[in-house]
Amino acid sequence: MTPGPVEVDPRVLRAMSYPVLGQFDPEFTGLMNETMEMLREVFMTGNQWAYPVDGTSRSGIEAVLVSLIEPGDKVLVPIYGRFGHLLVEIARRCGAEVVTIEKEWGTVFAAEEIVSAIRAHQPRLVAVVHGETSTGRLQPLEGIGDACREIDALLVVDAVATIGGVKVATDEWGIDAVIGGTQKCLSVPSGLAPVTYNGRAEAKLLKRKRIERGLLTGDEAYDPAHRPILSNYLDLSQLQDYWSPARLNHHTEATTMLYALREGLRLVLQEGLEARFARHRRQEAALVAGLEAMGLALYGDPSCKMPVVTCIEIPEGVDGESVRSMLLDEFGIEIASSFGPLKGRIWRIGTMGYSCSKRNVLLTLGALEAVLLRHRCKLPAPGAAVQAALDAYRTD
Repeated sequence: MTPGPVEVDPRVLRAMSYPVLGQFDPEFTGLMNETMEMLREVFMTGNQWAYPVDGTSRSGIEAVLVSLIEPGDKVLVPIYGRFGHLLVEIARRCGAEVVTIEKEWGTVFAAEEIVSAIRAHQPRLVAVVHGETSTGRLQPLEGIGDACREIDALLVVDAVATIGGVKVATDEWGIDAVIGGTQKCLSVPSGLAPVTYNGRAEAKLLKRKRIERGLLTGDEAYDPAHRPILSNYLDLSQLQDYWSPARLNHHTEATTMLYALREGLRLVLQEGLEARFARHRRQEAALVAGLEAMGLALYGDPSCKMPVVTCIEIPEGVDGESVRSMLLDEFGIEIASSFGPLKGRIWRIGTMGYSCSKRNVLLTLGALEAVLLRHRCKLPAPGAAVQAALDAYRTD
């Protein structure tokens, strides 16, 4: 019950046991095409390019940023938790001039604040985290894409923690590139990073590809700001050639992981996106009702809470790591701590994908209550947590 990795759906594990096909076997390339089509649906986009990068979620983030940021580009990063700092680090490694705006952890930006910063700083690219699992907050994105288009900037969104559990409306919100993760709401093992990007992003990729091949002419050829993409493995312009009908060889595809992703996406779409989003909200509501009945305080601004991550302030005098250890050792339930200034201050409970179930919520509440009592934590009414969750389910 962490914010990832989460339990893998048994049907995904079964798919991973299928015999390995060659990466250019017509049956396998057919699976690739099916996966791309399903990714478009989950990303809510009509983009031509929607495919996984082989590697964990960070490989997708790096692939997009390394491919789209040229040295000297001004990049704006709104930071409201740990993973905003990660975007800053990667952008700086790409040679970007990084400008940041920061918000106190536990809150998010009003979209107007980011729009104002875009107009003030005139960046070439804006990189923002959609769901910040370190704080359990969800950043509104409506209107940011329009502001980027006003100045011809690209909008890149880290949706690793939200894709498949929370609405990620790529086209509606004007997002140019989105990175997802498999090990969270998709309930697939870590090891692939689904990405999608539109024609605006592709235009920059192809221009950099021409630079690399020495195909630019005139003034463009002498512009010192232009640099080829520095990575081979994470070069989206080469990856899209591999995923195109041409199937130009770039790397050996992680066939078993693709089986897993294809099955995970199939299950998402079989459930239906809106039904899936509603299921995550329903389990969140029951979990929160139970935690509040225990007298526990939720961390952060409730108006921007992630539906798939719930953060709890550790009660005064309680050893948070001892509680986590007992939950794991005695009940087989894992919850998470946090990072940086929140380390030792909060617990984080994920309700994501296959782990997001009534059974898991009730078991977690009952176990947490029992462990807190063993730690001599005074609770308002022992037994109230599960009852409150059951009431939430009945009134849903």
